[in-house]
Amino acid sequence: MRIFIAGIETETNTFAPWPTGARGFANDTFHGDALTKSASTPGQLSQLYQSLAQTSSAEVVGGLFAYAEPSGPTLQRVFEDFCTEIVDQIGRDGPFDMILLLLHGAMVATQCDDCEGELLERVRTRVGTASIIGAVLDPHCHMTDRMVANADVLICCKHYPHDDYVDRASELFDLCIRARRGDIKPVSAVFDCQMVGGYPTTEQPMSGFVERLKQAEREPGILSVSLVHGFPWGDTFDTGSKMLVVADGDAALARQRAESLGREFYDMREQLKLRLPSIPDALEEARSLPGLVVLAEMGDNPGGGAPGDNTELLRAMIERGITDAAVGCFWDPMVALTCADAGEGAELEIRLGGKCGPSSGVPLDLRVQVKAVREGYSQTAFPGTRMDMGLTVWLQHGGITILANSVRSQVFHPDLFTGLGVDLSKMRYIAVKSSQHFRTGFDPIADHVIRVATPGALNLDYVTIPFVKRRPAPYYPKVFDPMGGR
Repeated sequence: MRIFIAGIETETNTFAPWPTGARGFANDTFHGDALTKSASTPGQLSQLYQSLAQTSSAEVVGGLFAYAEPSGPTLQRVFEDFCTEIVDQIGRDGPFDMILLLLHGAMVATQCDDCEGELLERVRTRVGTASIIGAVLDPHCHMTDRMVANADVLICCKHYPHDDYVDRASELFDLCIRARRGDIKPVSAVFDCQMVGGYPTTEQPMSGFVERLKQAEREPGILSVSLVHGFPWGDTFDTGSKMLVVADGDAALARQRAESLGREFYDMREQLKLRLPSIPDALEEARSLPGLVVLAEMGDNPGGGAPGDNTELLRAMIERGITDAAVGCFWDPMVALTCADAGEGAELEIRLGGKCGPSSGVPLDLRVQVKAVREGYSQTAFPGTRMDMGLTVWLQHGGITILANSVRSQVFHPDLFTGLGVDLSKMRYIAVKSSQHFRTGFDPIADHVIRVATPGALNLDYVTIPFVKRRPAPYYPKVFDPMGGR
């Protein structure tokens, strides 16, 4: 048995102020060598599939893996080059019994709103029915009819934060092997939940609903169940939350369970609605709480395509005299470079943030001391993986520690701070530019977590997101009961 693995991953915020070009993918593009060169998810999955293949007496051939931090639409020529490389290698090095892809599912190019559907269709056209095609997806994807029609099995991560990539990839491998051997016949159905929102799975009721999905997968005839959270800041026809069920040869069962589980999720919509405090309210609450408080900057999360250089939360902290605080990470290559040149111990005036566009707000002028400088710095991302942060500096302004860096990324893990020498045990407050992925690393040390409605490129009022391309059907919360017509 021969298996081909490849992937393209980026999450497109169609409202972000700049496109994603070749440079956006440059630091995380691997041409068949992700296993040996990547410390990120592609390398981890390559290693997993190599290990699983050994137990199945299979040969694994690696192809392109490309990742870019979430941003605006990918330039069409870049997307075309990636598609061509993958499809040409399949034709050149095939035939393959299985083709396994790592995709995001919310990638948009300047001339294509459904990049994953386009890629899967091109692969299917090249191999016909001779190969089983499967893909692991981020739950913040746009599940399109084209994607479903051209893949045998699609599986989304169940957790948010997405710390279960390896588990889901292992499930995909198992189902595709069984399908190739003829032991099962996967058929898929999708139910539109008519919702747009964000659904962290670290707390109730979502944590319980994840267990409900796992329970459904143990039912006779059900092979896989995935909740498609959807990505609210990608304006496409298919934007929104959906339920995907894969059944064994029974299309009616797949449709019935997709609808029943989708309606269960829909009935939870009011419980799931995020109610976020403003910056003043969040800081007042934080001051009233004992222990270490982690504040999440929801609106300026680079992991959702935001620049990561809005200074409003930091400004408010300084104005209120807050100390014993660490804040990061500001994407400001100019500040990082200037402070690195000044050197550790230097004191200087900087103009922090506010550089990339309207969502960046206004910059903040500060006098800081350079406490640490690291070239080629990284942080722990998903379990077992690292995220490049580039040139990173620790700046001290009074009682507030500030991190600035040259490679845009959300905050995942405390070692972003501690690797520079910051002692988080002495902090009362940590503010992170992240929506949810920080939870895996910070929950073990935080006494309290507060998600804050900060300004930025991620509009957290789902009612007012200016959709143009999204299908005209009503959705919650814009309409309270879109399925009932109210």
